[in-house]
Amino acid sequence: MAATTATTASPLARAEHFIWLTARVLEQRRFAYHFLDGGEEPVEAALLAYRNEDDGYGHALEPDLRGPVSQPLHTAHALRVLDSIGRCDGARVERICRYLTAVTTPEGALPALHPSLRGYPFAPFLPVVDDPPGDLLATGPVAGLLHRNEVWHAWLFRATDFCWAAVESLEESHPYEVEAAVAFLDGVPDRARAEAAADRLGRLVREGGLAVLDPERRAEYPVSPGYAPGEHHFPHDYARVPGSLARRWFTAEEMERSLDFLAGCQREDGGWPVTWHAWAPGTALEWRPIVTIEALRTLGAYGRPVG
Repeated sequence: MAATTATTASPLARAEHFIWLTARVLEQRRFAYHFLDGGEEPVEAALLAYRNEDDGYGHALEPDLRGPVSQPLHTAHALRVLDSIGRCDGARVERICRYLTAVTTPEGALPALHPSLRGYPFAPFLPVVDDPPGDLLATGPVAGLLHRNEVWHAWLFRATDFCWAAVESLEESHPYEVEAAVAFLDGVPDRARAEAAADRLGRLVREGGLAVLDPERRAEYPVSPGYAPGEHHFPHDYARVPGSLARRWFTAEEMERSLDFLAGCQREDGGWPVTWHAWAPGTALEWRPIVTIEALRTLGAYGRPVG
């Protein structure tokens, strides 16, 4: 990429410089795929380095979990990458489902953290316990993504039942759990039931102040317990694409303000910031290219010019 100044370069050109300067190989390949006409094969080849013999993924693919061992959150991340390049199918997903089956809890769901992580560094806000319960945060995005890709596997039956029960029983929540619920509802086949559940969830989000509807007044919105100071969530965090059920929760004006805010968060170095707890120096460095790619993808999905 030719050198440009921050005042004249497009958001995409600035982000490209940031990616080449800071990103892991996987994020470099993903950026090239999404924005530079790169191919799927290099992305999948880079992702393969994180796969283990148990068919799960580890090696800090999800940067807040360190160490080599497979984890549900790493494997969910791998599925999102495969989905983004149109390769969430065939033998590769069959292998992943074998891993999911092996770590499933008695409720038929995935734990947020598998106890095999004990002994390796991990974010202090993600506790490791010996017999972890099933968790919507881990299970919802995986089940929704597999449904959306028309993957049919025995693991999905009980996991889907778990997600329905968890989503429909929510009386209070926090933003990351809501995002997981949306990921499930956006993919599950029963669209009428999903729309009803999403309507109810949207009311919970608005009534609980879980989405900042006016970024200029974000200091007036509550921050969920355990979150970092100023760790707010916005309409674009829930509705990352216009076709999401969560898009219905917000007016056109609220969505435009949210996207304006997202576009304005690009830093001088070309990357987008990490808003949650930075508990170790390397994790923020690894997360920022991921966050940058997702910010650009969201802006592009809504037709915002970035290049």
